[in-house]
Amino acid sequence: MTFRIHALAVALTVGTATLLATPAADAQRRGSAQEERQQKTAEIPTCAQPLGAIAVLEPEGTNWWTGQQLQSPAALIKMYVQRSRCFTLVDRGRGMAAMQAERELASGGDLRRGSNIGRGQVRAADYVLVPDLISQNANAGGNAVGAVLGGLLGSRNANLGRVAGGINLQRKTADVMLTVTDVRSSEQVAMTEGHATKTDLGWGGSGSFWGGSGWGAAGASGYSNTEIGQVLALAYLQAYTDLVAQLGGLPDNASAANVHQAVTMTRTGRLLKNANGSGGAVRDLDPGMMLYPTGNKEGTMWEVEDELGNKGWVNSTLLELSR
Repeated sequence: MTFRIHALAVALTVGTATLLATPAADAQRRGSAQEERQQKTAEIPTCAQPLGAIAVLEPEGTNWWTGQQLQSPAALIKMYVQRSRCFTLVDRGRGMAAMQAERELASGGDLRRGSNIGRGQVRAADYVLVPDLISQNANAGGNAVGAVLGGLLGSRNANLGRVAGGINLQRKTADVMLTVTDVRSSEQVAMTEGHATKTDLGWGGSGSFWGGSGWGAAGASGYSNTEIGQVLALAYLQAYTDLVAQLGGLPDNASAANVHQAVTMTRTGRLLKNANGSGGAVRDLDPGMMLYPTGNKEGTMWEVEDELGNKGWVNSTLLELSR
């Protein structure tokens, strides 16, 4: 009996110690989690060299962002692109329109001599990036429905809009997506999603992410000084970070990596078996016939294929780029 009482006492002592230690351990764990959360900051990913030239376009449909007094998400993504140095940003918006107006002045002879503005200077975009919202509407078939939200925000049907377009204004959550398309092949090379909530703002603002004047300079100030704007900014940052990771395997030269642009015969010619003319001709070529260069060249002779799969050589002086 004495042994049993002693054993019970030991068990109670160990149990009491465990119970007393548990709150302390939990507090320590909570403290570590809080410290880890405080140390976590929102950072835009950076690249050692650009992955290519990219144009950022606005989503199609109604401008959903205007209902929240926000600028286009394209302005936000452009800021991410510039700060990350992961792409060379080419303007296809208002800057492009102003550039075209300047070129009209040049073509009309109104600019000073030596202005060096003319054809063949505009850099081509290798990729097009479009930011949008993720649909949470079962009737939308899983597509982004910025247009649906745009027609509902700020209206009597605002509650429906909060769910339909990937933003919940009451809970301060956002679900967004970024889509990148190769302009030459039309292939969709990446699609990423981002999610953020109001609770994420604690770590998002702990670093220098919201500081500085970059937001205003990029035309995206609303994303830094409003709560729903900050939630959207963090969601898009998550999507952009994943995007950069996905696109790390892109070719160094997107133009060279794609199929060569087609050419068209301007005059009658012959498709030769060899570049030096030996071996005779594969077939005759008529004006207007479309050919596809393989990339092989010897002097003015280009190796091409016709639409039937015949391969041979033709003099490039008989060719023009297909339009």
